[in-house]
Order: sequence, then C-alpha cells, then structure tokens
Amino acid sequence: MARVFLLLALCVLPALARAARPGRNPFVVQGSVYCDTCLAGFETSKTTYIAGAKVRLECRDRKTQDLVYSKEGTTDSTGKYSITVDEDHKDQICDCMLVSSPRKDCQSPSAGRDRARVILTNNNGLVSTTRYANSMGFMAAQPMSGCTELLRLYQEYED
Repeated sequence: MARVFLLLALCVLPALARAARPGRNPFVVQGSVYCDTCLAGFETSKTTYIAGAKVRLECRDRKTQDLVYSKEGTTDSTGKYSITVDEDHKDQICDCMLVSSPRKDCQSPSAGRDRARVILTNNNGLVSTTRYANSMGFMAAQPMSGCTELLRLYQEYED
C-alpha cells in the first residue's frame, strides 16, 4: 500500500507543481527606427524608415546600474523591430537604444531620440505583454529638398 501511495505521489505531485506555476508569457518589445531627413528633431511627413538598423534592449539594476540583460534586434523592411524577452524585469530600468544604421547618409543618432524606455513587468496593471517603445531616429547628413517649406508649415500651425 505504501508503494502505491509513493508511486501515486511521484506521478501526481510534479503535475500539480507544473499546473501551479504560471505559464511563460514572453514580452515583445516593438518600435521603429527612422531617418530624420529634415533635421527637425522629430518625425515629419518626409521622414523615411530605416531597414536593417540595429537596436539593443538593455536592462539595468535600479540601484547599482549594473547591466543585467541585453538583447539586440534588427529592423525589417518597414523600419520596425521586435525583440522577444522571456523574463520579467520588474526591479530594473530597461531602455531600447540605437546601435547602428546601414545608411551612410543617416548615421548620427538624434539627440533625445536615441533611446526609449520600456517597462517589462506584469506587475503594472497591463494585460498585454506587448510593449511599444517610442520611435528612435538617426539624423540625415544633409536635409532633403522641400524640408524648409515643410518646416515653415509646421511653424505656421504653432502661431
């Protein structure tokens, strides 16, 4: 009888332990990378998106600032990237950042648009595991034609 109970315990307990553990729900960090073709400091109607740009997600310890996690991604043909993260990073500060652009005419990271903060925890009230990072951009070496007129239009809307 003791053997039957032991055998039953060995078969049932692991199944119960697996059922009690939450299933793995990876996070997906999504964003886009653009070329600021008008040197405006933000996306405009003349902005182009960069295929093949490299981005990196880094998570650092909130207190020590030590690097805890890092993963790279590459943008697709539309300038969008998607990075899958299996772990919860609840006590860490996570940022997506620009690494490189394949475009020779657009390689300088735009100040203030070179990184984007993302929150990677399930302990924040969000149901979705998809996290959207703000767009990040590189500055063109030279503004493209038509930018002066376009930026004037933006200025007219502010007045």
